[in-house]
Amino acid sequence: MWQAEVRVDLDAIRDNVAALRARTSAEVLVAVKADGYGHGMVPAGRAAIAGGATWLGVATLDEALTLRRAGIESRVLAWLLSPGLPLHEGVAAGIDLSAATPELVDELVAAARQAGRTAQVHLKLDTGLARGGAAQSDWPALFEAAAKAQAGGDVEVVGVWSHFACADDPGHESVDRQLAAFGEGLELAGRYGISPQFRHIANSAATLSRPDSHFDLVRVGIAAYGLSPIADQAYGLRPAMTARARVTLAKRVPAGQGVSYGLTYTTDRETTLAVVPFGYGDGVPRHASSTGPVRIGGAVSRIAGRVCMDQFVVDVGDEPVVAGDVATLFGPGDDGEPTADDWAAATGTINYEIVTRFGSSRVPRHYDGEVQP
Repeated sequence: MWQAEVRVDLDAIRDNVAALRARTSAEVLVAVKADGYGHGMVPAGRAAIAGGATWLGVATLDEALTLRRAGIESRVLAWLLSPGLPLHEGVAAGIDLSAATPELVDELVAAARQAGRTAQVHLKLDTGLARGGAAQSDWPALFEAAAKAQAGGDVEVVGVWSHFACADDPGHESVDRQLAAFGEGLELAGRYGISPQFRHIANSAATLSRPDSHFDLVRVGIAAYGLSPIADQAYGLRPAMTARARVTLAKRVPAGQGVSYGLTYTTDRETTLAVVPFGYGDGVPRHASSTGPVRIGGAVSRIAGRVCMDQFVVDVGDEPVVAGDVATLFGPGDDGEPTADDWAAATGTINYEIVTRFGSSRVPRHYDGEVQP
């Protein structure tokens, strides 16, 4: 018998990736960073490959090496690399690595020599997000260093890439501006003798809404897990994660009863309170206090009062709820349960954060479907 669990439908991930793959002639990279957005990095990666992804993407070198240790042999790109990491381990494992500075290119040269293998490198350009990537004024120095390393045989520049700031708002003028800047960056790379096999800038939102941005590779993240990056557009995707728990206690209380820490919620009538063993230690946002929707029995009710570390309380009114009943926080919505989008709206965040939070090690994660975890 389980008390609280996260269920992941791996077939949904596979089918979402297959649907995304059908929308483009480019190769598909599925981002499985942050433990697969809470779905499990290795199982999600295998499901993505079953759906037609030829690449997996991660933030850190450790994540990439974890995929290799799990036996995943697809192309893997890791892109968030601080100075001084054991990059030779990534090169030896055949991991593609991103660089945005001449200094990191130099580290990759040293790593390649230590590993005895050519480093597969993607040069990242900042085209307007102003986060990672070389600033436009630094592009010449980056390309010069990369071209020199490539001529020496230590590095192969297989990719040039960037990332959108506002692709989730398809009409935003920055999308066209960034595409134009990316084109300028590719042209400049060519002047330095860099002709990458993979040019990539499209994320989930651009994959769904901007086919002119697909180039040779698209990088999909949240869409692979069945959640849309674009408001009010579902695109036929199926959410893969369900979070639920069994009520530990249900009791009648009178009108005027304060509930949970701080007594910030007060009952306005005689009612039933249900205690649900899921808290912020398990991924439930504390911002869900008195707002988070939960389906118990035949109705959706709201969390009553503050979310605690291990539990929260739901005011279910006169619903005949008893201990052991299932409380579904979110799922695909098939049975009227809330979705991750509903939770995002209730807590003032995005669906990405909701599912990623629920990768807690304390709550068991179980897998459904034909795809093997």
